[in-house]
Amino acid sequence: MKKEIPQVSTLIFFKNAAQIVKNPLPFHRENFSKHGDIFRLNIGPKKSVIFCRDAEFAKYVLQKNQKNYIKSEIQTKDLVKYVGNGLLTSNGEHWQKQRKLIQPAFHKKHIANLLNTVLEAIRVEYLKIRPDKTIDVYPVFNDLAFQTVVKSLFSSAASQEEINRLQFVTEANQKMLVKELRQPYKHLWFNISGKLKHHLKLSEESRQILRNIVNKRKQNPKRYDDLLDMLLDARYEDGQPMSEEQLIDEILILFVAGHETTSNSLSFTTQLLAQNPQIQDKIFAEVKPASDNTNSLMDFLQQCTYTQNVILESMRLYPPAYFMDRVNLEEDEFNGLKFDKNSNLLFSFYEIHRSEKHWENPLEFNPDRFTSNKNPEAYFPFGAGPRKCIGSNFAMYEMILAVSELVLNYKILPVKEEIEILPLITLKPKNAFVEFQKRA
Repeated sequence: MKKEIPQVSTLIFFKNAAQIVKNPLPFHRENFSKHGDIFRLNIGPKKSVIFCRDAEFAKYVLQKNQKNYIKSEIQTKDLVKYVGNGLLTSNGEHWQKQRKLIQPAFHKKHIANLLNTVLEAIRVEYLKIRPDKTIDVYPVFNDLAFQTVVKSLFSSAASQEEINRLQFVTEANQKMLVKELRQPYKHLWFNISGKLKHHLKLSEESRQILRNIVNKRKQNPKRYDDLLDMLLDARYEDGQPMSEEQLIDEILILFVAGHETTSNSLSFTTQLLAQNPQIQDKIFAEVKPASDNTNSLMDFLQQCTYTQNVILESMRLYPPAYFMDRVNLEEDEFNGLKFDKNSNLLFSFYEIHRSEKHWENPLEFNPDRFTSNKNPEAYFPFGAGPRKCIGSNFAMYEMILAVSELVLNYKILPVKEEIEILPLITLKPKNAFVEFQKRA
């Protein structure tokens, strides 16, 4: 017997529109509590989104039957106009071709060559920390993560002015995309007012900056063995390199995906550590001897198992990629529920990660839960399946280095009890205030 998916009406959607624009997560939680792990939100005539917090269904869509599910127009159309048609925003053969081409650049042995660059960028950014003062850590980590991506990609090929402009455009366009997605009824106004045109012009400006950097590198005989060199060296099966515009697309996506999620995660982790001094002490007890007794950064990272668990637990409570969307190519069925062809599905990893079905005391910050269970079933910090984040290893190494370097040099003190969130394209922190005290 077929089951019906519970419906939430268009009227309720419009009644809650102001709240959804500000923060949609309470609205999601309210409807999950009322309707169960799957509900359909009607957002207009013959337009709906199916929200899901069923971890088994997520695994089914992202892994077991992934060939029947593609990314929605949110990424393949709405995001494409800002960052191009690259690995994050493409489907089908084009995605497969790009993934196969780019994957070797993110092999562990290549990442190992970048670790000193990453650590140097982290240390430079930490010089900005002013001890014994209340500071918002998000700008620190936002700059840190952006600089890490830039240095790993370009070595010293980009000027500080260019870096600042790329960072500004990346953040401005994300805010615009959020407005477009949460206020679809303003689509005409965004066009008429010139807002959309302004942001597309910004995007073209960032593309031109990247073209100049790429062309300078092509004319430079010196090898840097950074990500840009690897991407320029990459060849398709027919022996051809990426076109310049495809290369720009992939670099833009590395900026968006590479810095945003890392800076968010580090900001949440730091606030959680401020609230849990005993966990800071455990990290210090791990990283101090590891730092003193190892010369290789890769060896150091292998020894930081508890520090990694802290980051994994932070990303469980505050997953930077807090939702994922898919559309089914053909009609499908799961656990008695029928999904018509071209259904818009949205999986809430935020809800799955906080579900009592899957986690004991889900709201508690407990890194030890990852000691015995390294691969939990209901855990999606980097997605899952063939489209799992290509840079997950790079991001994890960067975050372990950032957290260990922070705890080696500072004690983190709490300033406020509540950790505030700002759900945009990614889950961002809000008012992430802490205080740093220099270690004796």
